[in-house]
Amino acid sequence: MADVTVKRFFRGDRYLWGLIALFMVISLLSVYSSSVSVAYASHQGNTFYFLRTQFIMLMLGLLIIVVTHWIPYIKYMQFAAIGLVVSIILLGITLVAGVSINAATRWLEIPVIGLRLQTSDIAKVALVIYLARGLTIYQHELNNFRTVTIKLLVPVAIVCGLIMSENLSTSVMIFMISMIILFIGRVPVKFLLAYAGLGLAAVLLFASLLLIFKKDDNRVQVWKNRIEAYFSGESSPDADYQSNQAKIAISTGKLFGKLPGGSTQRNILPQSNSDFIFAIIVEEYGLFGAIIIIMSFLALMFRGIQIARKCDYAFPALMVLGLTVMIVFQAFLNMLVAVGLFPVTGQTLPMISWGRTSVLVISFSLGAILSVSRVMNMRERQEKLSEIEKTDKIPA
Repeated sequence: MADVTVKRFFRGDRYLWGLIALFMVISLLSVYSSSVSVAYASHQGNTFYFLRTQFIMLMLGLLIIVVTHWIPYIKYMQFAAIGLVVSIILLGITLVAGVSINAATRWLEIPVIGLRLQTSDIAKVALVIYLARGLTIYQHELNNFRTVTIKLLVPVAIVCGLIMSENLSTSVMIFMISMIILFIGRVPVKFLLAYAGLGLAAVLLFASLLLIFKKDDNRVQVWKNRIEAYFSGESSPDADYQSNQAKIAISTGKLFGKLPGGSTQRNILPQSNSDFIFAIIVEEYGLFGAIIIIMSFLALMFRGIQIARKCDYAFPALMVLGLTVMIVFQAFLNMLVAVGLFPVTGQTLPMISWGRTSVLVISFSLGAILSVSRVMNMRERQEKLSEIEKTDKIPA
């Protein structure tokens, strides 16, 4: 009886629910183990602080997933434009009155409760859903350069432009994800190449203006140092200290790792429980642990594609693919940074890294995907019942 109640409560793709449970278990184990140095630096060595906060955020995330997966997916389409406008307003407020950490203003603090939101995470999801809506509405006008540019690219440019000054890597990531979604939505490749050129020109122009008008207080030098350190291959304590420590963690993990809690680099590696948690996972669980993480996100991509293939309409399919691409793209970007195949970007490992806004936003995204899956599964069951009823009515 209890099993039936649980199945009725948690609808949608059961494999996706399994992946969510796996991510949460890995997150709790990894965050607790990797937070030692951060705990001593900011919380008097209290590692339970990070375990407790991560558990609370994951439970809130689970609640968000349950609630959002019961919302009909058509509601996401109806409120997509409003969501994008609200997220743009939040980005603007963040630039003017946001909280600055490590010389970057990326957070907005909610009064009274003191919760800090990274508004770029909210804008990222809102933009993906808006693009799915736009591609659906204008699906017969996608060969019109003016329509695609005004209706689809301009919102992307606004979001990326508001994020760029304080978080170039996130801005570039959002732009790339948007281009992938537009490609999936059948926007002509020649348009996408033109947009890519415009995007590169915009970044170069913006960086030049910052160097001219804001010489002493800008992040262009940070971008420059990271990119130069990556392409030169030269060791620089200031530019690639994190990357070097992550490589040491990964190289000492070998096949089966040092076992849970056995990491030594967690005492040295900055952001060991967030941006570089993958390195700590590999150090403690070895190549075996790395394969589990990689295969889990590939499985998430596969389930997203399977759910999208069941859709009869454009919007749910595009929303599922867009949100899935967003999560998996960020995950592999995080892992590429950890192994030294990409410059340091500051992107977390979705649903695994310690975080607040990121956990809640990814949970919302997974809930929206499950919302589509729930409706598709319900339709399949109704079709099967109809077939059975038709068969029963056929005279012997």
